[in-house]
Amino acid sequence: MSKIELLNQAWEDFIGKWQALAEQTGYPEIESDPQWPSECEFVVNAGSEQEKTCWKPVKQQDTLKFENVEEAINFTLDEQYKQFFCLYYADNLNAEHANGPLQFLQAWSQPDFERLQQNLIGHVIMKTKLKQPPTLFFAVTDEDDLNLVVVNDGGEVWLEYVGKEPHKKVADNLTEFIGQSTPVLSPL
Repeated sequence: MSKIELLNQAWEDFIGKWQALAEQTGYPEIESDPQWPSECEFVVNAGSEQEKTCWKPVKQQDTLKFENVEEAINFTLDEQYKQFFCLYYADNLNAEHANGPLQFLQAWSQPDFERLQQNLIGHVIMKTKLKQPPTLFFAVTDEDDLNLVVVNDGGEVWLEYVGKEPHKKVADNLTEFIGQSTPVLSPL
């Protein structure tokens, strides 16, 4: 299998476990925002007093790309990193890892994907100004300013404080890291 196929399988497995957990315990409830709609939203108990809006990951039908980001920062992004954000629309997904609780960042919709791209460009520009190697954020932890990042040159997953260089390697690649993570529905 290629690196992309392995990532696809790892993320499909993670999403499958998340869905099974949500089926058992209930899907996360949200307050629907008409200014920020998503395919992820669905209504439970429509028309009753118990009506609520919930969400679940939805496979993307769009063809999302990072070419505009690569053009803006003038280098190619890690392939697994790009693929990770182009599989599902979802709210951020909570998980547990040997290094502690985390939240996988996801795009809620096409406009949210564009916002993610803008934030990534800003992050890479900051790293360049600090004369640090480029890293690509994909998850946050329960500790302020501590993110999980992919080192663009090599694809390893590291812990990194905002504005600092990565300080602890936690996986050889994104696929391995996802495989080591367990979905949870409780808040981070």
